[in-house]
Amino acid sequence: MNLDVLYGLLQLGFWGYLLTGFILIQVTNMAVTLYLHRDAAHRSVDLHPVLRHFFRFWIWITSGQVTREWVAVHRKHHSFSDRPGDPHSPVVFGIRKVLLEGYELYVPESRNKETQAKYGADTVNDWLERNLYSRHHNLGIVLLIVTDLVLFGVPGIIMIAAQLVAMPVLAAGIINGLGHHTGYRNYECDNAATNIVPWGVLIGGEELHNNHHAFPTSAKFSTQSWEFDIGWLYLKIFSALGLARIRRVAPHPVLAKDKCKVDLETVRAVITNRMHVLREYKKLVVLPVLRQEWAVRMPSFSLRRAARKLLTRHPALLDGQARQRLAAILQESQMLNRVHEYRDRLRQLWESRHGNNERLIAAFREWCAEAEASGIKALEEFARRLPSYSLSPVPQPA
Repeated sequence: MNLDVLYGLLQLGFWGYLLTGFILIQVTNMAVTLYLHRDAAHRSVDLHPVLRHFFRFWIWITSGQVTREWVAVHRKHHSFSDRPGDPHSPVVFGIRKVLLEGYELYVPESRNKETQAKYGADTVNDWLERNLYSRHHNLGIVLLIVTDLVLFGVPGIIMIAAQLVAMPVLAAGIINGLGHHTGYRNYECDNAATNIVPWGVLIGGEELHNNHHAFPTSAKFSTQSWEFDIGWLYLKIFSALGLARIRRVAPHPVLAKDKCKVDLETVRAVITNRMHVLREYKKLVVLPVLRQEWAVRMPSFSLRRAARKLLTRHPALLDGQARQRLAAILQESQMLNRVHEYRDRLRQLWESRHGNNERLIAAFREWCAEAEASGIKALEEFARRLPSYSLSPVPQPA
């Protein structure tokens, strides 16, 4: 018997099989992040029809999933992030459940007709989607198994297993689980999303999950100079080849040096850059005042660490015990209490929107005037800085 037949038509050798398996999984990650996530779910990029068709086919053959189901579940996740109704939040279900059984949470929600109708109605619905992908989920997986066995032989069995578990483990488990549990946060949005690592390489850039929740419609997930989003690299390459059009990226604050009066442009710029504004408030006001206060009032390192987290965390993420600890810290320091109060008032300005532009401008002016008269140097300087925010031109990606 010719044993070569056991190693498939390609006869790659150990490292060849290993490298090929890795590349195939990276193609799956590329299909998920570029097509399902950035294109279909958030409309931040327009992929060329050739790419869209390829990625749809690839996702179907490697997982049996279809566009409408994935997009609907993801959009519902954004609508209810880390609150009851979120299909796969570790805050709601526990990290162990999402990490180990994330796919089991995803499947019933993806087949929920109400979820599909509400959150996935505008997704692709052509002949292929209706008559092949949606009707024959498992046919794609059968084709994958046959193709891998023919091309790779016995080693193809391991490659098949790796391809089939890639999305359930990496997306349903790691991103939906660890991405709302472990890591660092650039932006204090109203959910627990984190950046798992600053270099989004192995999972298509999806590792930068906090950045994505802060700016959901941005085609680029990295926001700091030291972060890297490989999905953005893919998009730049495809864009250069005429295979993608980048529609939106996260705003970048523009500060006009000679601007010192709050007007409608200021208000619009602050609201547009609100995640950046809160980040700056933390950096320029909360942390300096906290360092000043803890030298006198917080000798314990553990208390300092807790205070830093509680004073910068979005109120929606604080449970009853955390609120009690925060209240105790604020009671000990009048200065921290005022800084915390001003941050919440600022955040409420863009959340309430005050009904019309005139009231909104007046509310911002009042906040700045009172902050400048607060007697807290860091807060006064921030209040004088806030009117310099200006509207940046609409980003025109190269």
